[in-house]
Amino acid sequence: MPLSLHNRVIDELGRAVIDGRSPAGTVLHSDDIAQTQGVSRSVVREAIRVLAAMGLVESVRRIGIRVLPQERWNAYDPTVIRWRLEGEGKGAQLRSLSELRSAVEPMAAELAAQHCPEELSAQLMAVAAQMRTVGRAGDLNRFLELDILFHRLVLHGSGNEMFASLDEPIGAVLSGRTDLGLMPARPHETALQWHVDVADAIQGGHPEKARAAMELIMRRTIAEVEPTWADTPRPYFA
Repeated sequence: MPLSLHNRVIDELGRAVIDGRSPAGTVLHSDDIAQTQGVSRSVVREAIRVLAAMGLVESVRRIGIRVLPQERWNAYDPTVIRWRLEGEGKGAQLRSLSELRSAVEPMAAELAAQHCPEELSAQLMAVAAQMRTVGRAGDLNRFLELDILFHRLVLHGSGNEMFASLDEPIGAVLSGRTDLGLMPARPHETALQWHVDVADAIQGGHPEKARAAMELIMRRTIAEVEPTWADTPRPYFA
């Protein structure tokens, strides 16, 4: 099947669920979707399979395709994160991931300083140095690539497979922050130095220093993006 059709149907149906145009409890039908989207039923079936894996819908025998409530969504799926960041839910999504990062990444840095392989810590140090050079030059696209890699290396360097599995969600929120224009034209010099401090502490085997430097990064990040969720209520799932 043409991949472009497949992706288009996933994107249109998924966004409709995320932004509330297809609210929880709505029942969709494959034939209607195929007709509306101008695609075959096989394309619709594959799209629904993908959306079901994201927790957005479920197929119910003799009923149709039921839209699921938010508590059933796969909150860590990078595509779900991207859709939320591009819609009205961007404030809540930024808040959730920023708070998650502030809880996980300082501990990841501390563990990386204890367990990170030498080759990985050397790469982390090189990336931090490149971030400072690129950040000072104001190349935000290249800085974003390096920033995503930096935090990925810290998570993987922790030796904790559950922390490592957060690399894609955290990469998605870093991308979203840049796409939403929430990054300064040039990263703050102090923030650039804190990244170097994290890398230096990890390479030198200083867990407390690594954790402290990462906590500074996280607090600065939250302070910069917090206005996006200032008036956003918190969801509470029973």
